[in-house]
Amino acid sequence: MCKSVSLIAGKRSSTDYAGRLEIMKDSKGPCQIAVPPDWDPLSENTGAAVFQDATAAIAVVTSQAGQAFKPLPETWQKLLGIRKGRLFENTARRIFYQDKISKHSEDHNANSARVPGKAGTCCCHVVVLPRVPEETAKKITLSLGPAQE
Repeated sequence: MCKSVSLIAGKRSSTDYAGRLEIMKDSKGPCQIAVPPDWDPLSENTGAAVFQDATAAIAVVTSQAGQAFKPLPETWQKLLGIRKGRLFENTARRIFYQDKISKHSEDHNANSARVPGKAGTCCCHVVVLPRVPEETAKKITLSLGPAQE
């Protein structure tokens, strides 16, 4: 199972990036996500990007070398507390779900994804406040994949 990261999220993200995205690789290099150009790396080679110094949103990409990828069995879905209707994809190609739903304007939403990597599993966790467009969070989450060489 990929490492879970608890993160904080704040203000509205730009949605006017017209497909221009910045590639962010995980600290070991085999996995990547794409973030809008107004997001910044958390620090060098960490595999994390933030919007407005992590006051609005954060996205993290990790790799799990040697971990075989497979869809989540129902027992794991229950253990992870994935609510009914929030598991958007659970296939041999991708696992994508919303693991946190905001209860108020200062509470965050979170999406997670896993995909097969070149030698293991790639994982992504994106945390945003409701003021950051849901579509931005989904685009980042769905951009997860093996790093392009």
